[in-house]
Amino acid sequence: MMDRFADAINKLKTDERIGRRECILYSTKLTKAVLDVMKRESYINSYEEFVDGKIRRIKVQLSNRINGVGVIKPRYSVGNGEITRYETRYIPSRDFGILIISTPKGMMTNREAKEAGIGGRLIAYVY
Repeated sequence: MMDRFADAINKLKTDERIGRRECILYSTKLTKAVLDVMKRESYINSYEEFVDGKIRRIKVQLSNRINGVGVIKPRYSVGNGEITRYETRYIPSRDFGILIISTPKGMMTNREAKEAGIGGRLIAYVY
């Protein structure tokens, strides 16, 4: 079984490390939602979806601001009070990175989920 989201995040991390300006990823709803959060937090510049033959892909314009990015597996279910525990596990410093959480109100960062007072499932981390 393939995990296209994990492959996309690993390709993003690799292309960012070697200094490329853009990255081509497979397009999924989860990948687009996570890229929206990363764009809102200025970890990437922009992205656009295009069709390559019959396959949908995403071209991401990198900003070279990502030090580390990864998928969280298994996707832990967290309540509002438990988010701090996972922040210390996945983010190196308090205000240095973000956790991306899938909530009933859409994808959010850990700060937005705390302010809204809701929990969800951990998807990825970026710093």
